[in-house]
Amino acid sequence: MTETAQPHKDDREDKEFMTTLAKGLAVLGAFGKERPSMTLSEAAQVADLSRAAARRVLRTLNQLGYVDQDGRTFSLSPRILDLGFAYLSTQSWIDRALPLMRELSERFGESCSAVILQGNDIVYVARVPARRIMSAALSVGSRLPALHTALGRALIGYLDEAEIWRRLNARRIEAYTPQTITDIQALFDRIRDDRVQGFSIVDEELERGLRALAVPLLDRSGQVVGAINLSTHSTRTTRSEMREHFLPALNRLAAQVSSLTV
Repeated sequence: MTETAQPHKDDREDKEFMTTLAKGLAVLGAFGKERPSMTLSEAAQVADLSRAAARRVLRTLNQLGYVDQDGRTFSLSPRILDLGFAYLSTQSWIDRALPLMRELSERFGESCSAVILQGNDIVYVARVPARRIMSAALSVGSRLPALHTALGRALIGYLDEAEIWRRLNARRIEAYTPQTITDIQALFDRIRDDRVQGFSIVDEELERGLRALAVPLLDRSGQVVGAINLSTHSTRTTRSEMREHFLPALNRLAAQVSSLTV
């Protein structure tokens, strides 16, 4: 679900906008789980660049150590992790949340995760797994569609209404299970209601059997910086039990982290 970085029209009209840098980021963003390696032609096509531009970008990234070349194919090198870890190191709330998340996961015997919002996806920045309840393994850096996760809805609710509608209309709404909310108005109403109540529950909308409850994480100024959840299998915990037991514990965790987050 990697999104290729493409400049907005307003960005292209900015005289200080660096087109070359944008092209380099577009190529980096083209790599992902579905495309772990690419040829020059594939990179040009996915990043919407000419072959000449893609060649210059890949050669530069290769010389800087961010991309490896094996014959005609290119792939990300481990050095790319430096960029991701540099971001994580600036988010002090993650270090504060992680030990509390471990305690919560051990207490309930369920997985506890923390994410940030990026576009229409959530990106995992911390995770304490318990029993495996999803068909796909999740780790730091994993992405899921924000609209169909409790974590994502808890974050999207803090955007203004115009931006929520923009994101709802930005991509085709896909039905992952029979329970997935696909009606745009219904999704908007659910996101708005979750913001009002202060938490979000998503029940088997992304995957059968997956039930999760999430709360937003705010800094001391009241700005949302991330979201934290507990996820379980629907056969182990009811929605009422999640509200009764999970929600107070998650709210206490969020309050502890928020009180220390600038």
